Amino acid sequence: MKYNFNDIEKKWQDYWAKNETFKASNNSDKPKYYVLDMFPYPSGAGLHVGHPLGYIASDIYARYKRHKGFNVLHPQGYDSFGLPAEQYAIQTGQHPAVTTEANITTYRRQLDQIGFSFDWSREVRTSNPEYYKWTQWIFIQLFESWYNYDSNKAEHIDTLIKMFAAEGNANVNAACDDDINPFTAEEWNAFSKTEKQDILLKYRLTYLAETEVNWCPALGTVLANDEIVNGVSERGGHPVIRKKMTQWSMRISAYAERLLQGLDTIDWTDALKDIQKNWIGKSVGASVTFNVIPTEQSDEESHTISVFTTRPDTIFGVSFMTLAPEHELVSQITTDEQRAEVEAYIEATAKRSERDRMADVKTISGVFTGAYAEHPFTKEPIPIWIGDYVLASYGTGAVMAVPCGDQRDYDFAKHFNISIPNIFEGVDISEEAFASKDNVKIANSDFLDGMNYKKATKRAIFELEQIGQGEGKTNYRLRDAVFSRQRYWGEPFPVYYKDGMPQMIDKKHLPLTLPEVEKYLPTEEGEPPLGRADVWAWDTNTNTVCHSEHVSESKGIYPLELNTMPGWAGSSWYFFRYMEEQAKRDEAFATEDALKYWENVDLYIGGSEHATGHLLYSRFWVKFLYDRGFVGVDEPFKKLINQGMILGTSAFAYGFGPGFKFEKPSDLADSARAGIEVGKKYVIPKESYDKGLKGELDNVTQKIVDDIINLYKSKGFNVKYVGDEFSGTFTSFRVSLNHLKGTTDALNINSLKEDPLFSFVNDATFITNTNGEYITHRDVEKMSKSKYNVVNPDDIVADYGADSLRLYEMFLGPLEQYKPWNTAGITGVHGFLKKLWKLYVPFMDGSLSEVEVEPTKDNLKTLHKTIKKVEEDIENFSFNTSVSTFMIAVNELTAQKCTSKEILEPLLVLVSPYAPHIAEELWEQLGHTASISTAPFPKFEEKHLVESSKNYPISFNGKMRFTLELPLDMSKDEIEKTVLAHNKTQEQLQGRTPKKVIVVPGKIVNIVG
Repeated sequence: MKYNFNDIEKKWQDYWAKNETFKASNNSDKPKYYVLDMFPYPSGAGLHVGHPLGYIASDIYARYKRHKGFNVLHPQGYDSFGLPAEQYAIQTGQHPAVTTEANITTYRRQLDQIGFSFDWSREVRTSNPEYYKWTQWIFIQLFESWYNYDSNKAEHIDTLIKMFAAEGNANVNAACDDDINPFTAEEWNAFSKTEKQDILLKYRLTYLAETEVNWCPALGTVLANDEIVNGVSERGGHPVIRKKMTQWSMRISAYAERLLQGLDTIDWTDALKDIQKNWIGKSVGASVTFNVIPTEQSDEESHTISVFTTRPDTIFGVSFMTLAPEHELVSQITTDEQRAEVEAYIEATAKRSERDRMADVKTISGVFTGAYAEHPFTKEPIPIWIGDYVLASYGTGAVMAVPCGDQRDYDFAKHFNISIPNIFEGVDISEEAFASKDNVKIANSDFLDGMNYKKATKRAIFELEQIGQGEGKTNYRLRDAVFSRQRYWGEPFPVYYKDGMPQMIDKKHLPLTLPEVEKYLPTEEGEPPLGRADVWAWDTNTNTVCHSEHVSESKGIYPLELNTMPGWAGSSWYFFRYMEEQAKRDEAFATEDALKYWENVDLYIGGSEHATGHLLYSRFWVKFLYDRGFVGVDEPFKKLINQGMILGTSAFAYGFGPGFKFEKPSDLADSARAGIEVGKKYVIPKESYDKGLKGELDNVTQKIVDDIINLYKSKGFNVKYVGDEFSGTFTSFRVSLNHLKGTTDALNINSLKEDPLFSFVNDATFITNTNGEYITHRDVEKMSKSKYNVVNPDDIVADYGADSLRLYEMFLGPLEQYKPWNTAGITGVHGFLKKLWKLYVPFMDGSLSEVEVEPTKDNLKTLHKTIKKVEEDIENFSFNTSVSTFMIAVNELTAQKCTSKEILEPLLVLVSPYAPHIAEELWEQLGHTASISTAPFPKFEEKHLVESSKNYPISFNGKMRFTLELPLDMSKDEIEKTVLAHNKTQEQLQGRTPKKVIVVPGKIVNIVG
């Protein structure tokens, strides 16, 4: 009757797989519920115990919904295009597909052993040609679409072509490039085919454009802003620079307002919504045009600078302008005297990412171009500067600086001694800018004098419109998304080039699959890795890929696109692919019936770090697909929960490498020849390290220094310790948890020295305590392979079982919070499962009679308060408190010696979403032949929690002597009469007549006298 969790879990995992227990149906009378996790990238490291946190939570909810009678879709797959596999391919030559397949095998094994109720029949892998065929198809639909602001949706490009042919573009209200010249219908119809294609490219929802991008030379690719951390690539920590490249981009900016409005229709946390709102960055203000004053050195062409401002009321406070260093006008307006300084500044700025520049609010830097702009109203010259705090990708890449009303402009003006005119009535700006809009009137501003913010804003916009140098405008921070990557391991673009213009491959010839390449690096000419492919050209005669050497426009053979799509391409629609059964996936990305049945994701669980990447892009793609009639919903995820993070507890050791100064430089070499250990290293206690950081030596480090100095002196050298002059004298380093002794903090020194990863301590002396042990310092931080603090779920499952792992991860704390992992703590939930098992042993060992045991009132009370609490907890995603509730229930039922099936069967259903393996086994032991997974969830009955009696404390002169259970509906007189007649009362009174009997119904009885 032992709880053999390893055998039990393997048994039921095999059962679920064989019987396809969790396979969803697209034709069911049950209400549907779609539960989804953000699918994982299959890394070579496999899962650590932090990864399953969200999966366990979603699995609990999916299982709960099945118990509630829903047809649940709970699929899983892999975001299998990714940079790590490509980097590994560069290092080893192994094809990324081979690496990815091996990694997926590991992930699948690990996921299966935790007992998730995934419908694996619907698995997707973004790197499978059968899948990315439809990613390519969606790209084509985007290319063949434009955004009509009049209808406020995307439309097929044919509708735009008809408008051009009928009336030109004067009345077209579209999302498009800024540099489009007006043309008539006659002019359009006279344009060549190539000219028409060039114009249409400026309107398409995916288009080619020269843009400022984040270029990582080490990785040979463009990175998105969310792929850069602290100025370096998230993967590998490589430097990133800004450079201009011709790239495919997505016109997500067309959807900015709808992306904002859509947030009001979905159940996401306010924190996550705020992240997206800030990223989209809606601002209402005005567009203002400044004319650049010509100089003797400037070309004949007149130049203007457009800026967007939310404070047109402050226009008379403008004392300088600042352009982004990358602004296209900089090179054209910079004077010869300033050119060298300007170019040096531009070069330095190119080495900083946009995020770095946005985050750096302390550094003040800039260079004067030598050029001036003319103020729209005063006609005074305004100096034009460049500064890295202005971004080319935000707004127009230029700002009108009003130092009296903006602190950053104020600091810039103070730093470079630029004038700061005051336009606020009665406000002191001698120390800082005045940024408030409230309770202040405009001054020194001609026709705006005496007006408040609202009136001055309206009047300023009106006057700008009158002189043709501005208009009211709504602006968004959201930029169009760069969609090209200079990588191999990504979706190929279904694009070839004819006369330099992009042409789409027809849907019936998709997928366009990745070619073989000799190396996965960019070519020597700087082309992406696909430039190395021998077979990478498109033959329009046969509609097949052919040898690159055969490219000939006269023969109808054209070069294919060399870039690949970014990682977010496949993840922007994968949730629709899950809706379709495997057998019908060739017909469409999902059939109309499947899309209509499942609609969108009811519950999505994943990390908040995807707020401005995947979650925004997928909303954009879904709104586009909705506009074009391909799907019936315009939001992908109804409810979204961001799980927190399970943190690792890293183990730190501390190094000490003493620094010494010799009288003569040659002494160092002489000492080495004399056999003295010049570079000896020590591993010291944390307290010694902490003192060392303050420039102090404690008794441990002082003794080390003294011993070495004495050693040198004994060899005839004059030496002294100068540790403060040597960087790295004191260092800290992490050690792998595998090198700790059991669950203690003590280091296994021999094991550490045998590990090649820690070869740098091979010759170190470890300073141990009186027990001969080196005690590491433990600190909580993100669980990561690079921090050597990863705990492998394989080990936990082997030692304690998957059910213990599932329960413990939920028990650690609220789902949304960050919490540290402590393996020692899992014994508590494992002990609970053993106790649960024992509760059912009488049904397995034959000790019970076949007569059904009626539940007691206490049994029913325990069960129904458990039902109530667990259901409330699951609905509120408070899974940690459910685990506590289970523990209380099992303790109470054990104490009550409960053997009633009427109680113990529904208890198993309650436990099943959390610990499915033990629940299935015990369910079978109770005589059931079908899986517990679809057993109805127990119904809570309030009547079992309503108390019908009270256990009264009976006191004599204020001292409680015994208790007596009486009905709660008994009257005060009946209570007194019953108590006085009780034999225990008679024993206490010993024949005396009480002076007084105090009865408080429902509470106490006190007999006085």
